[in-house]
Amino acid sequence: MCEFKDCYKPINEMKRRDFTILATLGALSVQAFPAFSSIEISKREQTNTVKIPLGLCNHSLRSLQFNAPQLIEYAIRQKLDSVLFNTFQPFDNLETAYLSGLSKTAKSNDISIYIGAGSISEKSKSFSGKYGNAFTLLEEGIRVAKIVGSPIVGVRIGGIDDRYMDGGIEAHIEAVIKVMKPLRSQAIDAQIKFAFENHAGDLRSDELLALINATGTDICGALFDPANALWALEDPMEALKKLGSVIVCTSVRDVKVWETAEGATFQGMAIGEGMLDYQAYSKTMTELCPGVPLHVETISNSARPIPFLKPEFWKGFPNLKAEEIIGFLNMARKGKALEIVSPPQGKSQKDFDIEQQQTELLKSFEYLRKYCNSGLKTKEFFSAVNSVNQLLIKNFTATFIFTHKTLP
Repeated sequence: MCEFKDCYKPINEMKRRDFTILATLGALSVQAFPAFSSIEISKREQTNTVKIPLGLCNHSLRSLQFNAPQLIEYAIRQKLDSVLFNTFQPFDNLETAYLSGLSKTAKSNDISIYIGAGSISEKSKSFSGKYGNAFTLLEEGIRVAKIVGSPIVGVRIGGIDDRYMDGGIEAHIEAVIKVMKPLRSQAIDAQIKFAFENHAGDLRSDELLALINATGTDICGALFDPANALWALEDPMEALKKLGSVIVCTSVRDVKVWETAEGATFQGMAIGEGMLDYQAYSKTMTELCPGVPLHVETISNSARPIPFLKPEFWKGFPNLKAEEIIGFLNMARKGKALEIVSPPQGKSQKDFDIEQQQTELLKSFEYLRKYCNSGLKTKEFFSAVNSVNQLLIKNFTATFIFTHKTLP
């Protein structure tokens, strides 16, 4: 609600002073999303010649429950370069005609599609039998990827709980390698790679790298998520450098982590508002895995505990050495606790989540575009924003001048 009691009065009932105050607030709101000038963009392009494709992961807008066509349309409006569907869920169906239509729309707007199939470890609680066993799921993933033009089929084990099942994480690693290797010829023929994700604390970077090498780097690479590396007690920058050139896809967000009585807790953040240095992160990506998109997957206002001071926690990490978590511990010591934010009175949890998810996503895009040399359409994006801002200011000023002359 407006703070001024007269703000909803008809123009001819407003006093000149009231309108002047509202006009000033309106002008400030137009400037709330400042855009780079073409000169500033040109300067950055001269010093940073390698740009990183910018995209979104469907999970960022999870409360909106957008389907694939809606997500592609969103990417078009935001002038993004890529969309990651991390499972088949956003697709209304997997019929060839439907998938071909998505591909056509994306290509005509210079947007690449990356797809994922979810868990391929039948031992994991995360695995779904909707498409049969893990082998048939991967076959379907290859088919879908080929139709939409995805260079990868994203796959994973599940989550940190899988480390505590019989056989530990090693049993899952062995199982997924056995599923992927027999599909080598199909993957090569389709010109795709299985992009294996470090998901929800299930794999550390050294385990993921070993899995990829055992499967074969000609058909398998990494889908790297820095926040999930933190969940597995890693410094995300160290994990990024370790995986390096095997990274073929990403899912990114910022993060904060802090010490607790039981160990540590972390929470996802909009990029630029957490503890990760994304300027250094993006520079490292251009050096080690150039051309790989940054798919933003913001997950905020949801804290996750890492109770490493409890003896039972280490049953899931029996071979982890103390020196391997130094980077993680240093981050936790520097962090400060965050509070979970509740919806204001009168707003539902769903509406609150939708608003927050959209805000966090847009803030992340803006930061990556401005400071991390991301977005192949960045100049086009900011040019459009500048044009809209100038039009709004021009129209608002004209209205203000006309009304200011006619008000009592």
